This record gives sequence, structure tokens and C-alpha cells, in this order.
Amino acid sequence: MPDGRRLDVRVSGPAGGLPLVFHHGTPGSATPLRAWERAAHARGLRLVTASRPGYGDSSRQPGRSVAGAAADIAAVLAAIGAGRCLVMGGSGGGPHALACAARLAAAAAVLVLACPAPCDAGGLDWMAGMGEDNITEFSVAVQGEDTLRPYLLHQREQLTDVSGAGVIAALGQTLLSGSDRAALTGELGEDFAANCREALRPGVDGWIDDDLALTRPWGFDLAEISVPVMVWHGTADPSVPVAHGKWLASRIPSARAHFEEGEGHYSVAFSALDRKLDELVSAGSGG
Repeated sequence: MPDGRRLDVRVSGPAGGLPLVFHHGTPGSATPLRAWERAAHARGLRLVTASRPGYGDSSRQPGRSVAGAAADIAAVLAAIGAGRCLVMGGSGGGPHALACAARLAAAAAVLVLACPAPCDAGGLDWMAGMGEDNITEFSVAVQGEDTLRPYLLHQREQLTDVSGAGVIAALGQTLLSGSDRAALTGELGEDFAANCREALRPGVDGWIDDDLALTRPWGFDLAEISVPVMVWHGTADPSVPVAHGKWLASRIPSARAHFEEGEGHYSVAFSALDRKLDELVSAGSGG
């Protein structure tokens, strides 16, 4: 990176294909989810994933803001020789994808899945309807790093060696809907487990900095966004309630909203997968 940091980036798919930049959740890493990888490659896209600072092999960047993600992805695109891209982000990666929608000139269209609203969102009770595990985590986060670190170190113990079969129990019972539990099996459960293990392998610095960034002002205004943004949210999401998605859809000038009945926080990322990507590709080409 220009400031001397290292960023762990993984690129797969056809050489010269339009990049689809994926912003992982919180916690998360560059380890790809194979279902999204296959879907991207089938459309001639290169899937580009990067571990945010502090996760995996990416250097920590204390005090980072959500807005800073745009500059990091600009450097990634320069490194792979791409002048244009599509962007996607899920859960805690959603705000970072929106930062690219606002501040990354190369972004042609953006898709966000189960994305939280800004912590200072006017007219929204930010924690209302969240599962108890998230209420506890974010209540600790607003107290600062000294309080947050021991809490997340304890949480990390459940995830550092998690297996695909154990991922449902490790994620916390208050954060999963029935559709989430059905989705997080087989390959998808294995991929989420691998993603978490890599994220937290070096410690909890990335998780700390994500939580701090998500509970502070993001550093950009949604009104800056002019590219098409697809907002997908499950109506049964207990991690990030659907009120967040509705708030975002009402305030992003270019938003196209999809509120999926009965889908949860994780299942919404994989329901209607082909429709999501086809809409994103079409929007990115002016359709």
C-alpha cells in the first residue's frame, strides 16, 4: 500500500475480466466463499477479495474509518491493472462497499447485503430488534478499545478453530434465523468457518477496528452516491434488522431495494444469487 501497510488480496477468475470486489463481513477475511466465486466466474468476472486492515495477513490500521476502504480498493485496482469494477459487501462489509459507491471513481455499481445503517442514522433506533449478542457487542464497542478488546478476545475463542459443522453454534443463537441455520450447512458452513479462522488467526485487531469504525461516523455522506446501488435485506434478519435496509434504501439516491420475505442475515446472501449478480452486472453496464 502507498503508506507501507500490507493488504492481503486474492483474485480469481478469467484474466482481464471485470473485477467484482467483495467486502467481507465482521469478522471476515479474503478467503472466498465458493458459491460467489463460481457465480462471478460464470459471468466472466474476476472475484477480488481483500482482508480489511488487521484481519489475516493485512497490516493493522488503527483508527481507520469506513470511508478509508475506498482508497484501499483504489490501490488494489491499480495493482491488478483495472480501471473499473463492480462492488459488493455483506453485513459489516456493506458500509465499506457504500464507501466505494461514494468515493471510488472506478465503481460502476454496488450491491449490499444485510447492511447496517450508520450509527448516527436519524430516525432509526440503531439497536432495536438486534439479537442480544450484537446488542452486547456494540454496547461494548461504544465504550472504546480498552473495553472491547477483552470482550472480543473471549469471543475469538469460539471461532479460531471453528469447523463447518460447528459454525452455527459459534455464531450465537440470537443472531441466526431458521433460514440462516438451514443455509449454513455443507459447503457454505465450511466456507464461513474458513473465512472466520483466517480473519482471527493473528488476533482481534481487525474485529476491534471494524466495530469501532461501524459505531462511529462513517466519514462520507450517502448523498454523495450517484452510481446504482442494490440494497438486499431479509425481513427475518436478527443480526441487522430490516429497518436498517429500509433506512438505507430511503436515503441512497440511486437505491434499488429488495426486501426478501423470511430470509435471514446469512441466507439472504445466497437466495436468488443469479438474480442478484445479473442485476448488478446490468446496472454496471448502464442497464
